[in-house]
Parts: sequence; structure tokens; C-alpha cells
Amino acid sequence: MELRQLRYFVTVAEELHFGRAAQRLHIAQPAVSQQVRRLERELNVSLLDRSPRRVRLTEAGLRFLPAAREALAAAERARAAVSDLAGTAAPIFRLGTITGLGERLDAVLDAFADRLPGVQVELVALPVRERLARVADGRLDAAFVRSPSPTDSPDLEFVAAWQDPLVVALPAKHPLAAQDSIHPAELATVPLRLTERRNHPALVDLVLNACQRAGFEPIPATTSTTLQDTLAAIGSGSPMWTVVYAANAAQVHNPRVAFRPFTGDGLALPIALAARPDAASPSLTLLLSLLPR
Repeated sequence: MELRQLRYFVTVAEELHFGRAAQRLHIAQPAVSQQVRRLERELNVSLLDRSPRRVRLTEAGLRFLPAAREALAAAERARAAVSDLAGTAAPIFRLGTITGLGERLDAVLDAFADRLPGVQVELVALPVRERLARVADGRLDAAFVRSPSPTDSPDLEFVAAWQDPLVVALPAKHPLAAQDSIHPAELATVPLRLTERRNHPALVDLVLNACQRAGFEPIPATTSTTLQDTLAAIGSGSPMWTVVYAANAAQVHNPRVAFRPFTGDGLALPIALAARPDAASPSLTLLLSLLPR
């Protein structure tokens, strides 16, 4: 039994939704499901009653939840005891994150574990405005941002990190899924399912502008909620499409959904690391060294 399995189970039990739990944990939803399944196999009981509409705790899950929380609390007390014996608290590097970082976030955490093992990395997921505000006032040491607008935060420095490519997600049985790549114009007659613009203006504008350049206005489908719900709707076979970060798509294993790149230069959103210009620490130096040059 691993502590991460307990942490994943407790998070799912609190959210009663694998997608929301994955967002809180900053990892892909399949990884959460896999680790909870492994925990159930080890315990030889079902902790969660899964249905297409909702997730509920079983009787075993209700009994196990307080013990899991106590085990996690005991682990934290053990860490604190070691820090006290060392005479100093472990330094904390508070990093604002975004969805879809995938293997890149794993690489950051691995690098800290290898090169700065005494530093505790605290991941914080917040709306972009609050994320940047916390960097500016020092409550966050740095934060990843998609499509940054430096003019909106003139007191911060934005270091270009990488381009985050998007891929098309559509039903696996749709004729376009047989192609190696898809041009936006080929999606003109397929309804588009996207989040509301207020939730992610850069993403929505990028997709709608690509459709406009291809000569069409997309047919709107039901507004997207979570990625899990969107992919479930697409997997049902109803003709519709959406865009997914390639890093997320690589971690999703759903035979009913096909992921295909866009033709040509494709679609991508820039990612930058926001930090205060006067900030300096071994942790920030390490993080900056991990960004592609």
C-alpha cells in the first residue's frame, strides 16, 4: 500500500468525481483510476461504486476513508518530526500550475527530488489572475501561464517555456479518425464542443480563429464542462469534436475516442513561467534551467 494510493483515494472520495480529483492532484485521470484500482485489489474490496453518472463510496470505502486520512496525517507528522530534529523546517517552493503539463510536470518534480531533495514543492492550481497576483505578492514563487499577457502584469517577468500543441479529439468511428492528421476545414460540418470563453479565452479564440481562417463558423455543441465529461460525450459516438492538449491526450486511453494532430503547423498555445524580477533562489534557478532553450 502506497501513500499516493491513499492520497488519490481520499481525493476521489472528497470530490466523488475522478476528473475533478485528477485536477486537484495535477495528474491525468487514468493514473488516478489505475492507482485506486490497485489499492482495491490489495485490500480485496471495492472502495468506490462507479457508474456512468456518478461515483459513490461503498460501505468498505466509508469504513476505510477515516483510516486513510489518519495514515496520511501520520505521514505528515513523521515528516514534521524529522524536520524538527534537523533544527529547521524544509524549505517550500510554491509553484502555480495549469492543466495539461503531463510529463513536463513530472520532469520538474523528478528534478527537484534528485537535485534539491530537501525542498518541498507545493503545487497550487488557481485561476490565472489569482495565480499571477500570488506571484506578485510573494505567496507563490513562480507559476506556469498559458498565452501570457505581460502588459496585464507589468511587475512580473515572463520567461518563454514551450509551445503546447493541441490535437483534435473526435469519435473513433468517425470517418475523419481514419486519417493521420486533420485540416480544420474538414471539421466544418462536425459540431464543436468547447468550454465557455470566460473560462479559457486564449484557447477559445485560438480555435475559433483557426476555423475562421479555414472559411467556416463552427457548429456549436453543448458547452464543455470537464475534460472527462467531454471525452465521455465524444466517446458515445455522437458526431462532435474538441481540442485537447497533446500531453493530456497521450495519457488518455479510451478506445472510443481518437486523437489526431492538425495538418501543417497545427495549433498551439505558448506557455511561460511567471516570476518576480527580483526573485532568486536555488529552486527558481533549477526550474529555469529545466525550460527548453
